[in-house]
Amino acid sequence: MPPFVPSEPRGDSSAGRMAFRRAAKVTALAGGGALAAFYGLSQLRKKQTRVAYAEALEQVNVPFCDELPSRQAQLAALRNTEEFDVLVIGGGATGSGCALDAVTRNLKTALVERSDFSSGTSSRSTKLIHGGVRYLQKAIMKLDYEQYMMVKEALHERANLLEIAPHLSAPLPIMLPVYSWWQLPYYWAGIKMYDLVAGAQCLKSSYVLSKNKALELFPMLKRDKLVGAIVYYDGQHNDARMNLAIALTAARYGAVAANYTEVVHLLKRTDPETGKERVCGARCRDVISGQEFEVRAKCVINATGPFTDSLRKMDNEKSPKICQPSAGVHIVMPGYYSPDNMGLLDPATSDGRVIFFLPWEKMTIAGTTDSPTEITAQPIPTEEDINFILTEVRNYLSPDVEVRRGDVLAAWSGIRPLVTDPSSKDTQSICRNHIVNISESGLVTIAGGKWTTYRAMAQETLDATIKAHHLQAGPCRTVGLMLEGGKGWTPTLYIRLVQDYGLEVEVAQHLAATYGGRAFEVAKMAQVTGQRWPIVGKRLVSEFPYIESEVHYAVKEYACTAIDVLARRTRLGFLNVQAADEALPRIVHIMGKQLGWSEQKKQEELNAARTFLYQEMGYKTRSEQLTNTTEISLPLSEVDRYKKRFHKFDKGNKGFITTVDVQQVLESISVQIDENTLHEILNEVDLNKNGQVELNEFLQLMSAVRKGRVSDSRLAILMKTVEETLEERGLVSVDRSGGGV
Repeated sequence: MPPFVPSEPRGDSSAGRMAFRRAAKVTALAGGGALAAFYGLSQLRKKQTRVAYAEALEQVNVPFCDELPSRQAQLAALRNTEEFDVLVIGGGATGSGCALDAVTRNLKTALVERSDFSSGTSSRSTKLIHGGVRYLQKAIMKLDYEQYMMVKEALHERANLLEIAPHLSAPLPIMLPVYSWWQLPYYWAGIKMYDLVAGAQCLKSSYVLSKNKALELFPMLKRDKLVGAIVYYDGQHNDARMNLAIALTAARYGAVAANYTEVVHLLKRTDPETGKERVCGARCRDVISGQEFEVRAKCVINATGPFTDSLRKMDNEKSPKICQPSAGVHIVMPGYYSPDNMGLLDPATSDGRVIFFLPWEKMTIAGTTDSPTEITAQPIPTEEDINFILTEVRNYLSPDVEVRRGDVLAAWSGIRPLVTDPSSKDTQSICRNHIVNISESGLVTIAGGKWTTYRAMAQETLDATIKAHHLQAGPCRTVGLMLEGGKGWTPTLYIRLVQDYGLEVEVAQHLAATYGGRAFEVAKMAQVTGQRWPIVGKRLVSEFPYIESEVHYAVKEYACTAIDVLARRTRLGFLNVQAADEALPRIVHIMGKQLGWSEQKKQEELNAARTFLYQEMGYKTRSEQLTNTTEISLPLSEVDRYKKRFHKFDKGNKGFITTVDVQQVLESISVQIDENTLHEILNEVDLNKNGQVELNEFLQLMSAVRKGRVSDSRLAILMKTVEETLEERGLVSVDRSGGGV
């Protein structure tokens, strides 16, 4: 087998390539009418897919465990199993996909991940399941058959992923606004080609909108020079939960899967026939306990994403680097920035990159950037990238919509594991798809690719592994194989949760969309609230539908840290860092009780989670919008107004206010807020962290609010509300007394 095998599109490459080129040439000459030539190339998919679904459902004869083994049981199995057929290293989408593929082929399978499942790139994507519209454009313009087949394969995988995890994924309409008349037929032809390549697996047909209709569906869109719009469909999913569903499904079919299990070094033995060293497992360390043990396996698969080269060098120090990491930053903004069910695509930003603007989890996600980066386990979003995205968003939204820096509720960076292909003439060229590599010692590496094609990548990797290591295994069974929670889910399942358990409708919808058929297990754990409604289900924070029983259930799903719950079992850390910080103490309390944490361990978890939110989820860049505003740029009239507001709380003219000052003023208007909450509110503005808010700090806050650098400041809104209430009460008391009569 050659050392590097670039992924080959399935099908008759020579005949298909000729047909592709002929059709593409006709398309270039004749326009949209020639697109129909592609329809015939895709019709075979429908029959093949139905057969594959039947095979997956009927021919997977591996025992299915309805009760997940505990993490301790999984670690014991890793230690005590004499030899696995396959050891997969890396618990991202691709690694989890490899484990699921292997175990459903009746191979004895182990999966280890040094952090949490989906803790890397797989939880930091654009949340799209797509074929790649821009790749298809390049394929047609450059007559590139390989890129065309890459899109075709991705569209097939898109349909499969929507089928096997209907609770975690759904079709999403995406609008492409058009601002020049000549672009309308050009973009329409390209989008129609996208539909036709998908063939029978097209989600919904694309369509053209007039200017007025486009503004009706996307009212915050910029009106000036708008000609119309084209709407096409792709898939959207909850990426971290999808990754977890793949890993949990593998575990239920018998794979021994353990997170927080780090590979210290690879094990090797000498092949008696060839005299060469062969990889035969790995020495692992339980990150939680620190204990080390050996895991033996007939073959080892390296699916570590951006860390591919690190493991390759464990195998052979002279291995050339193949990973070219690229940082992609996303930001989350309030849901009112986009319609509930319509995304936006900017195909040509100021520097040529593509920006998506999408509704997600009732918020709005915007991204992504694409810039070279260093490989790190803790990528940090930069202010430069955040501002680039905000600038591009402003270009497409109406001037009536003030896009404020302070409305960035969370931001994160993910590292794309792009790979170079050493077999190409230009060794610096980036492989557009993925590479399967089998080293001289038998280490199998799968690198590159994208979220949508994780299953196809896993299938190709296992096919190559089985062939190279002479394993006894059946064919791939993962097409059409339902993932965790998919079985038993229906669009109306949430109604049963409301009726049977007395959950709020929003909470029930969230549980159904997150856990699918397993939502009832979470609902059963929910505690009675003692209120008339909801009967059960206490929220972690008021504005999000996450409830406390999800923390209990997260431990069953192998959550080991508070970060696991904030970032991947729920998505609170990705949606709003301040809300996540507010929920954190309660999460730590619940996990601590369930896992037997000491007070010291609880404090360590609090500190680690806050560092995660501060560094990796954009809390640092958000808070710096206030701390970096060293100059107070306010008109004198406003400075006087804010000073008067401040002195309503600073009764003794001390020059600062404390929680006691605020509490006294609130009591005067019969409002009560507990001391801990007040401390949190003031701490957001207390720049020098001395336990009090000085006049200068308050003026800096108001200056930052006025510039849009800070939004939703609880202290600013609280003080304004109190001031207005005091003024109204002063006026009302005279009126009600009849003018003193």
